Amino acid sequence: MTVGSCRWLSMAAGRLVTRLIYLTAFALLATSIMAQEQAGSPELTEEASKAIDDGLTYLLKTQGKDGSWSSGKFQMASTSLGLMAFMVKGEFPGYGPNAEALDRAKNWLLKQAKSVSDGYLGKSMYEHGLATLALSEMWGMTKGENDDEDIQKALEAAVAVILRSQNVGGGWRYQPSPDAGQDTSVTVMVFIGLASARQAGIMVPDEAIKRLVSYLEGAQDQGSGGFSYAPTGKGVSIACSGGGLYAAQLCGERDSQMVKAAINYVSNLPDGTFASTGHYYYTHYYAIQSMVQSGDEYYAEWYPKIRDALIDKQSKDGAWNGAAGGPVQGTAMSILILGTPHRYIPVYQR
Repeated sequence: MTVGSCRWLSMAAGRLVTRLIYLTAFALLATSIMAQEQAGSPELTEEASKAIDDGLTYLLKTQGKDGSWSSGKFQMASTSLGLMAFMVKGEFPGYGPNAEALDRAKNWLLKQAKSVSDGYLGKSMYEHGLATLALSEMWGMTKGENDDEDIQKALEAAVAVILRSQNVGGGWRYQPSPDAGQDTSVTVMVFIGLASARQAGIMVPDEAIKRLVSYLEGAQDQGSGGFSYAPTGKGVSIACSGGGLYAAQLCGERDSQMVKAAINYVSNLPDGTFASTGHYYYTHYYAIQSMVQSGDEYYAEWYPKIRDALIDKQSKDGAWNGAAGGPVQGTAMSILILGTPHRYIPVYQR
């Protein structure tokens, strides 16, 4: 048996396991919530659960007839985030109470993937990274007869775009070209999609990971431990710090001095950060995941603060407003943050 066939069998077995996991997801969720309450750690409060449900209702109401979600020019990003917002509760295309709506969103995403010859999804590498992430997390979890094959083809093509677009310095920027430059914001968004694909079984060369680590090392401020927007280590950004830390952790650098310094920086941000900060939803989307990866102590300290802050920020219609990408993206990211205790999306697990 060849290495390739072994890998395929392993991936097939993994997809079967994830399908079985889905069938028991809601029972496990109920058990998990009861266990948290009995342990005196009610992370997922009734208010948080209601906020998630109200946010999902908003997304259902704003979904287009073609299955996509649109926030102006960010249709690919909004649709990808919209899909993942439902996944946080264990709902996938073809399964769950909103199976049909998610199936339409999945079909729209695959239609876009089939319409391009180079694998590039969306109008910027921001969108491409999110689309790669959504495809990866859907793979093996949908009901359509040809879904696994179609998603695999789209995912492999999307990963190829990421790999050939990596800058010699290890990062990415807005356009799919190694000559386009690099910045921490785009780099993190792209890499999370790449890391998810790697977890799912898509081949990602170790060299690409090493180059990213080198980029992050150059973007870290040696004084504070935070990360800057550009690979200079100067002008620390809170948003880039949460994202840079999460990316470094997914690279396998958990025990490095770089990660330890970044954890110290992010975990000690002032409480005012939860009420207001630049790029609010983007910042906390990554910050909560970096705290999950840092360990239970950090997560237990961080999650209740952002949970309660987001509940206060939700509008009466279920949306979260103020995100640069529009209310769909703000709502989807808020659901992903609030739903962290569910732990149904592999890339967000520790």
